[in-house]
Amino acid sequence: MLLVFGVACAGVLVEAFLPRERRYVVQAALAVAGLVAALVGTAFVAADLPDLGNGAAHGLIAAEGTIVVDGPTVFFWGLILLFATGGVLLFAERRLEGGVSAFAGQAAALPGTEAERQASTQGLDHTEVYPLLMFAVGGMLLFPAANDLITMFVALEVLSLPLYLLCGLARRRRLLSQEAALKYFLLGAFSSGFFLYGAALVYGFAGSMQLSDINEAVRNDTDNSALLLIGMGMLAVGLLFKVGAAPFHAWTPDVYQGAPTAVTGFMAACTKVAAFGAMLRLFYVAFGSDRWSWQPMLWIIAILTMVVGAVLAVVQTDVKRMLAYSSVAHTGFLLTGVLGVQSAADLADGQVTSLQAVLFYLTTYGFAMIGAFAVVTLVRDSGGEATQFARWAGIGRRSPLLGGLFAFFLLSMAGIPLTAGFVGKWAVFTVALSAGAWPVVISAVLCSIVAVFFYVRVIVLMFFVEGEGELAAVAKPSLLTSGTILVGVAATLVLGVVPGPVLTLAAHAGEFIR
Repeated sequence: MLLVFGVACAGVLVEAFLPRERRYVVQAALAVAGLVAALVGTAFVAADLPDLGNGAAHGLIAAEGTIVVDGPTVFFWGLILLFATGGVLLFAERRLEGGVSAFAGQAAALPGTEAERQASTQGLDHTEVYPLLMFAVGGMLLFPAANDLITMFVALEVLSLPLYLLCGLARRRRLLSQEAALKYFLLGAFSSGFFLYGAALVYGFAGSMQLSDINEAVRNDTDNSALLLIGMGMLAVGLLFKVGAAPFHAWTPDVYQGAPTAVTGFMAACTKVAAFGAMLRLFYVAFGSDRWSWQPMLWIIAILTMVVGAVLAVVQTDVKRMLAYSSVAHTGFLLTGVLGVQSAADLADGQVTSLQAVLFYLTTYGFAMIGAFAVVTLVRDSGGEATQFARWAGIGRRSPLLGGLFAFFLLSMAGIPLTAGFVGKWAVFTVALSAGAWPVVISAVLCSIVAVFFYVRVIVLMFFVEGEGELAAVAKPSLLTSGTILVGVAATLVLGVVPGPVLTLAAHAGEFIR
């Protein structure tokens, strides 16, 4: 975490002191080097964690009790850094836009003005996006590691504020991009207010912000239960907003569509991992003793989220909006895994735990999402990226490789066997079923069937429909985007065929510590 924040600060200094023409290479190299170094450091930290409770958990509590570095935390860190590296590579792609990035040349210039035209003519480029991304990654690393509600709130803001800015920096369709950023900012600020007020109410109940102290108060104190339930619900609103769960999902399609596609891919993968990490820690550690209060709420939210995501994805005519509603549906599937928590005594030998299932699903989901959005950046027409379904007609015939790669990502999201998505769905459905949440699992299976329809519809459109009018073409990317796509495809295939090592790694992460 210190390394990522240090690189972010170094990026700010690069912006201040380096000539404009040299910033791009330095910033991109600095960001990639910082993320890779942090990933290596995470591996060393994971190998050095002390065992607790006869090996049931590994880790330690640091920074005056505000941060927990345990097995699940390190797993989340690894995922975030891995997906963020892919995000930086997409940020650094310049071949698709004729030598400039997908970000606005001068964000302060109003769309359509002479100042914007001059910035475009001069080939200006915003390299501030790299330190912004690094600050967001730093917040994402802190979010699942937070051991008290104040630290969790600070992490929430640190990861959110750079994303609000990044969403409004698209080079093309800038008004749509700025609208997305404004919606995300206003709704995000509103949800942060809910989280903060919920933290105040829980503090009023427990007399402490520490998650372990809150757990003790929940276990021993039967008074003021109304204060606890209202506070718990408000904290849940803030976290459910970040993961895009219904009915707090309204920002998702607009932001995914309006933001630069590189930002959308980075955000779709990394924010989901960080927010689910924080949600798991909050509900399993702080409120684990009162799971009979929050599990029914998550039952309803999970079913509603899956239904909204699957049904509304069917009627979309834009690829990015379809993937956004698909992301909402996947949030419902992940919540199905979260509510499958049971005591260790209830689990049979070799049975997957809810934490293990969610960790594996997040791994499969992140690779498929960042790969799919990387493919979307390559489909273009005279106006830039072409995301309307009508423009995608027959693109699998014109470019079989791209069509095949995108179809593979869609089949994984649909949960087709021999893809990573199938194993992920099997894992979360199994833990929910063993916890008695069979109505949620039945809803999840039905929504998965609906999801297969809208994924396969795109595949049919790409390979079996003759297009009319102006159709999109496939741009040739540099190695940055190509490498990101290939890693996503390879990981999705390997995790589908040989899921054992990652499931074992998730099992070795152990439990959360208090």
